[in-house]
Amino acid sequence: MDFLPVLRDKLAAYGALLTPDADLDAPVPSCGEWTLYDLTDHLVQGNLWVVTAVAEGRGNHHGEPAPRDPAALRASFDASAAAIVESLSAAPETPAWTFTSAMPRNVGFWRRRRAQETLMHLWDAQAALGKPDPFELDLALDGITEVFELFAPRMVSRGLAPEPAAALTVRATDADRTWTYGPGTPVAEIAGPASDLLLVLWGRKPAGDPASAWNGDRAAGERILAGPLVP
Repeated sequence: MDFLPVLRDKLAAYGALLTPDADLDAPVPSCGEWTLYDLTDHLVQGNLWVVTAVAEGRGNHHGEPAPRDPAALRASFDASAAAIVESLSAAPETPAWTFTSAMPRNVGFWRRRRAQETLMHLWDAQAALGKPDPFELDLALDGITEVFELFAPRMVSRGLAPEPAAALTVRATDADRTWTYGPGTPVAEIAGPASDLLLVLWGRKPAGDPASAWNGDRAAGERILAGPLVP
């Protein structure tokens, strides 16, 4: 998948939410106590963090908080979006600092990671302001893969989640795809549309969301999902 145009499109969609009359104090329930301003500042800082990671090979960028004036905030967001797109327009194999050695440390890593990050936070902002859009199937499938390929093992290795006591199967009903997380024969399966499954894995929807169906030992499966699987 070419993640650069995905990143560009999702950044543009997020920026379009920052209208002059957008309620920057609107709570974002899927992000704890954050408001729309906090979420936007998080994306601005994350964009510039990656620009520094590529340009300077370091991951300790700390910028000033984004302005709170709506017009200035939109300008700050747009500038950070343009900067990260320009930075990640380098060849995918271009070396870059990343937060993990488990995957290639290059621009290609950041293209995917920031596309998925922006996708999820676009959903957060849309949910805070009204009705969020479901994820495109190919992006949702890749997002689920990223959870089990990158984040779930990293949460365990960092001591932020226990090793799963058993295995769970995750099955996308709108694609011929399954994932298994944990040791041994799976004790349970959660199945549903890929978009809804990704939201469950990222804690945006509960494990008992009506869009998902369980088979097997649901209680054990929910304990595995409780991980946490992601930061």
